[in-house]
Amino acid sequence: MPATDIGIDLGTTNILVYAKGKGIVIKEPSVVAYDKDTDKIRAIGEEARQMIGRTPGNIVAIRPLRQGVISDYTVTEAMLKHFIQKAMGRRAFRKPRISICVPSGITEVEKKAVEEATFQAGARSVTIVEEPVAAAIGAGIDITKPFGNLIVDIGGGTTDIAVISLGGTVVSTSIKVAGENFDEAIVRCLRKNHSLFIGTNSAEEVKIKIGTAYKRPEMETMEVTGRNVITGLPKTITLSSEEVRMALNDSVTQIVEAVHGILEKTPPELAADVADRGIILTGGGALLDGMEELIEERTGINTMTAENPSFAVALGTGQYMEVMEKLGK
Repeated sequence: MPATDIGIDLGTTNILVYAKGKGIVIKEPSVVAYDKDTDKIRAIGEEARQMIGRTPGNIVAIRPLRQGVISDYTVTEAMLKHFIQKAMGRRAFRKPRISICVPSGITEVEKKAVEEATFQAGARSVTIVEEPVAAAIGAGIDITKPFGNLIVDIGGGTTDIAVISLGGTVVSTSIKVAGENFDEAIVRCLRKNHSLFIGTNSAEEVKIKIGTAYKRPEMETMEVTGRNVITGLPKTITLSSEEVRMALNDSVTQIVEAVHGILEKTPPELAADVADRGIILTGGGALLDGMEELIEERTGINTMTAENPSFAVALGTGQYMEVMEKLGK
């Protein structure tokens, strides 16, 4: 009998699917390419991502989720259906029980939309899981204990920050500053300082290779090619990690300030736990070099990154049912 429990991390940038007993079975970009003329979907996931910025007029590659919220309902539903079927395989007889993850700042209406889309895509039952709770479980924290844990989940569209104790969030906030904002900041910096226009995919490459949130002892550089804004011709420049750090400064500062804000609202007992146990970073944005050092320097609290930060939320969403059964919920 195939496993029928699935956890879905419905991210702005990527969609990850966890199947019980198998682990993470799908990690693909949440992008859908469809033909405007016929209204038919042409590609979903990685195949569609490669089409961004490279398609003829009638085919558009869109991200149906904006900052963790469904912006295009029908397309999201089609995308969910595609990934659920792919994860279940052809032989599934029973509809799956699905846990699906949403940012903590999402409204009831938005939650309803996610739930509806998941049912439409073929779920037997749907459990909505808050992102920081899922991230904590995925990072290997036992959230059933009465201890405070501070989780900072930096995704693609939103950063969720929460103090979790006894299986629930005590204080939390969700800000719309995350990985995508880092990319946009790099695009803007190159345009302003070098009159060079690059796409978000190139910006992401820069972020991964030489992006940093904290001053490095030695500077790194890389060549970046784009279009000269003035002449319209291709142009290559050498970019330094220090310049990228300056470009990312605004976005990372907003995240650090939000962490600070949550610490101010945390009840004293739990704040003492957090000071003891440290801050845990999850999400793809946690991979930005120097993020740990920056948060640690500004808060004075030991900060570490989860083992597989990009997978933490999906793993936690998949294991959520079992954890809640343990709590007897």
